[in-house]
Amino acid sequence: MKALVFERSIPKYAAAAIAGRISPGRGARVGPLSLKDVDGPTPPGPGWHRVRPRLSGICGSDLATIDGHSSRYFEPIVSFPFTPGHEVVGELDDGTRVALAATLACAARGIDPSCPQCQAGRTNLCERQAFGHLSPGLQTGFCQDTGGGWGHALVAHDSQLHRVPEGMSDETAVMVEPTACALHAARLVPPDGASGAVAVIGAGTLGLCTVAALRLLSERPVLVSAKHPHQKLLATGLGATAVDDIERGVRRTTSSLRTDNARADGQLTGGVDAVFDCVGSRQSVTQALKVVAPGGTVVLVGMAGTTSIDLTPLWHREVALKGAYAYTAEDFHDAFGLVAQADLGRLVSALYPLDRYREAVDHAAHAGRRGAVKIAFDLRTERR
Repeated sequence: MKALVFERSIPKYAAAAIAGRISPGRGARVGPLSLKDVDGPTPPGPGWHRVRPRLSGICGSDLATIDGHSSRYFEPIVSFPFTPGHEVVGELDDGTRVALAATLACAARGIDPSCPQCQAGRTNLCERQAFGHLSPGLQTGFCQDTGGGWGHALVAHDSQLHRVPEGMSDETAVMVEPTACALHAARLVPPDGASGAVAVIGAGTLGLCTVAALRLLSERPVLVSAKHPHQKLLATGLGATAVDDIERGVRRTTSSLRTDNARADGQLTGGVDAVFDCVGSRQSVTQALKVVAPGGTVVLVGMAGTTSIDLTPLWHREVALKGAYAYTAEDFHDAFGLVAQADLGRLVSALYPLDRYREAVDHAAHAGRRGAVKIAFDLRTERR
């Protein structure tokens, strides 16, 4: 079968890192990712199934990996070579369509008794991601034994598979996984606070899904920072209260003052209760710390990686910095309703066959400026 394969190669990884700094997505041209003929993955035990991907999205963590920007933190919980792709809608051998919850927790790994996190239902925080009868891999798409969505077949455990409702399009179903991530992040912050308002930095896939999730959970004001015109329109349509320069919007909404009006980097006296950083860059985290209220929360929805940030405002204003990784089974289940209600399938902007993966990665890396949101691979017409 055909699959895109990411191999362990330090020289190619270094080349990808250099190319990715020149232009995002360029790592696909020179890095460790290539299209190959491979043997299909074998179900490792009972409760496992063969899944044929229909659509598989390209997300920010995939781009970071391809461009050599992912953190070395992941080395013990990834196994090579792997086929990327964790945003997947596929079909079983009997034709049943399923959406994939990508996390590889204790149940999938055959670990009994399961770890304390899995026992508590927090499978996204599983403590056994490098153990059990599978090779290390925090998710499908980063594990050599399972395959991934960027190939003609993968294997998945019962605990990962969720039936797609009749009448739901593949384009809508492929948005369930990123929407579950956004819903999980939105649920990490209580729906009330001193100002009542929250802010979302970034209006790509994660940012827009987070806006939709926040609107589902409450009627509080949601301020959004977006770069491009189509992102502003989509954010407004999904329920954003204001789409503006984030500092100006926060000052207007919360009546905050700036400590030095003569300086653009002056600290705000107040701020919003929570900021959802859906970018994960040094600039976005710094901006989040600037506009969050004293005692507020900054939620890292986008993968931040290795960066350098002045944490003085975190200390001085007693701000909580919280990560938001993946989702629970409840988040994934509820994401089906949210993608249908908010019509999030419309965020799927372009589909590519596997053999045009360099174009697909480039499009995904420059989606914002090209008027796009979610880019995905379409495997429905490819030979299986």
